[in-house]
Amino acid sequence: MRFWSETFDVTVNVPDWVALERHISSRLRAGDGFSLATINLDHLVKLRQDVRFREAYAAQDLVVADGNPIVWMSKLAGRPVSLIPGSDAILPLVRIAAAHRKTLALVGSTDATLAAAKTYLEREVPGTRVVATIAPPMGFDPVGASADAVLDALQEADADIAFLALGAPKQELFAAYGRGKLAHVGFVSIGAGLDFFSGAQVRAPAWVRAIAMEWLWRALSQPARLIPRYAKCFRILPVELIHALKLRFGGMQGRPAREGK
Repeated sequence: MRFWSETFDVTVNVPDWVALERHISSRLRAGDGFSLATINLDHLVKLRQDVRFREAYAAQDLVVADGNPIVWMSKLAGRPVSLIPGSDAILPLVRIAAAHRKTLALVGSTDATLAAAKTYLEREVPGTRVVATIAPPMGFDPVGASADAVLDALQEADADIAFLALGAPKQELFAAYGRGKLAHVGFVSIGAGLDFFSGAQVRAPAWVRAIAMEWLWRALSQPARLIPRYAKCFRILPVELIHALKLRFGGMQGRPAREGK
């Protein structure tokens, strides 16, 4: 599935869970790093507004569909992809890392949240080794001196995969920056995923997610922050639906989708 405008061009190049496991396992076996982004409507809004975010997305190796609207538009375009939310990808990726005896780092949020998430992951997935928990300071610059300090800590801890809970666009900016500095590390942008594991945030119940209404659950839980964000998302839907129809009926020929880089 491809999303484009005059200023950006992003393809979901990991279409499903099987492909994700294949890509990650292959890179871990080879000792190669990667950066994984999870595109959603909020990211499409930000891609329209932020040139640095566009550059960071262009540098991502792997892109999955995070959000039901992305999945629905892929079906409308005749190029279906599976839903792979960043929060849901954490445990499967941790299991893959454990199977390959790779180490993990947790970056973002607070020290307390990271400590609780570390305990949860090591309890849930036997063989998990979290070798670093790093809560960057307020005002963290994802491409500056403070980013270099985090990368130094990852290097010193000998981390193989870093889960980034920094929020967009910081986590994608940091992933692109780190990818150029630590070629052997996998950077995975996961948003609020660690907060759910630690209990710092309560995720929508499974039945709410099953009917694709998690966005409403979140909006009602944090209305001041999320209702304006979702309003911006709804405003771009007509344009994205037209793009999907152009892909389906040939009004705009998309580039062949690549599974990873």
